[in-house]
Amino acid sequence: MILDANGDPETLSVAWRLDRLKHKDTWDSGEGAFLGGGRWNTKDVHAVYCALDAATAIMEVTVHSGFGDLDAVPRVMTKLTLNDSSTIHVLRPEHVPNPNWLVPANPTPNQQEFGNDLLAEHGVFFVPSVVSKHSWNLVFLAGAFADYSLVSQERFALDPRLVTTK
Repeated sequence: MILDANGDPETLSVAWRLDRLKHKDTWDSGEGAFLGGGRWNTKDVHAVYCALDAATAIMEVTVHSGFGDLDAVPRVMTKLTLNDSSTIHVLRPEHVPNPNWLVPANPTPNQQEFGNDLLAEHGVFFVPSVVSKHSWNLVFLAGAFADYSLVSQERFALDPRLVTTK
């Protein structure tokens, strides 16, 4: 990922997402966020979360599921291109009302409503990753943002050295 002098994503053209294999064909539906909510949306909002590099996509899933789950459950890594990233809103850390929203913790209802408002206004935004502070995520509203193209989907294989036994 490339950052400009202000620490913003610059000239980005690729994003990544790691899903369970059974969700391969609906990866951009936002159904999981709709059912359970997310860091930047409440339940009932079809938000789609991607990372701007493959490693961050893996870590974003691992923080919730653990390496054992990634080793045992079939997954697919999706790569997409962003056709014009210059139009995507950038949520810079200083524009977040509460800096603790960018640290590892459960999201608050206010944080989720703030994200809903961003999605309603912009349809898509870049935001710093919480699990990897020097990485960025892409969040978009399914159906409201379509300026991307699916590049590939490949079976994901976790390096077995990351799985420890008890």
